[in-house]
Amino acid sequence: MLPGRGTSERSMKRNMFPPNLVEACFKQFKTNYEKRMFKVDIPSNDTSTVASIISNVSAAVETLTQMREEMVPVPGSVNGVNALGLVVFSISFGLVIGSMKEQGQALKDFFDSLNEAIMRLVALIMWYAPLGILFLIAGKIVEMEDMGVIGGQLAMYTVTVIIGLLIHAVIVLPLLYFLITRKNPWVFIGGLIQALVTALGTSSSSATLPVTFKCLEEINGVDKRVTRFVLPVGATINMDGTALYEALAAIFIAQVNNFDLNFGQIITISITATAASIGAAGIPQAGLVTMVIVLTSVGLPTDDITLIIAVDWFLDRLRTTTNVLGDSIGAGIVEHLSRHELKNRDAEMGNSVIEENEMKKPYQLISQENESEKPLDSETKM
Repeated sequence: MLPGRGTSERSMKRNMFPPNLVEACFKQFKTNYEKRMFKVDIPSNDTSTVASIISNVSAAVETLTQMREEMVPVPGSVNGVNALGLVVFSISFGLVIGSMKEQGQALKDFFDSLNEAIMRLVALIMWYAPLGILFLIAGKIVEMEDMGVIGGQLAMYTVTVIIGLLIHAVIVLPLLYFLITRKNPWVFIGGLIQALVTALGTSSSSATLPVTFKCLEEINGVDKRVTRFVLPVGATINMDGTALYEALAAIFIAQVNNFDLNFGQIITISITATAASIGAAGIPQAGLVTMVIVLTSVGLPTDDITLIIAVDWFLDRLRTTTNVLGDSIGAGIVEHLSRHELKNRDAEMGNSVIEENEMKKPYQLISQENESEKPLDSETKM
């Protein structure tokens, strides 16, 4: 038995559910293969066995029993953060805390405070980021044996990312909108031009939110109740362009290091990139931070992230535009699917308003009669 796709699938499943969370912070499970010798009994005919014993006893023993060598899977581990297991645990733990409501509020406040403290620490470190990135790129350039080859690979990587984002934004998203709503997606996308241009310029889906609200509500006529719920959530967790970009970046770094990825590792990259993109902030170049999680999930060197920093400023704008387009189309689809509920809700609200007005009418008439009677009484007194 040779190591193949099943090996990576077993390793991925074991990594998704680590037995020890502390160990998962610096070790990953990996299936290794060792050579083992097995004794195999070979069935034989009685007459032939008797004849062989008579002729040669040693030959008979070798015929009855033989040793066979096999590759046997053995559990092992390698150094590196088990990002996949930590992500699965974090999602499960977050869902449980959310379902606890008031009882889980203390834990929620604790993690919110911890996240805020880490963000402030990162903000301080980011002041030195330009200097650090300068030396990282300089060190990487010095290590390159042939800059022409690396430059060509980087150019092909950039073209591949652009083609992938275009396929997703021009074919997949419009086709999904058309299949569900049966409406022309290009008319809908045409109303989002201002939001898409803003996303391209700011490279931040959160900063583009006000413009996206305006385009969807005023130009495309999407209900405010849908946009005010879908867009903030989408700007936080719907990072489809970032997920696509991180998966391609991980495969590119693997190819640069002559690291062959099997099917199981590609699935691991896809799952980890999707989960990591959900946790990415809606700020410029946030995908570089979550790239570390994706690379460590399959044992790739995180130092090579510096290779893609040179073109990330440009690709970040394109994937942010794709993210905003995905959020907007998602809002359009949600409004189409919930249109009947929205109409029923509007009808209920309209009936309640009419009932309130009818309840107020008699009181208004009585007050008007009383007011009209007051000057008459004064005139009769005069």
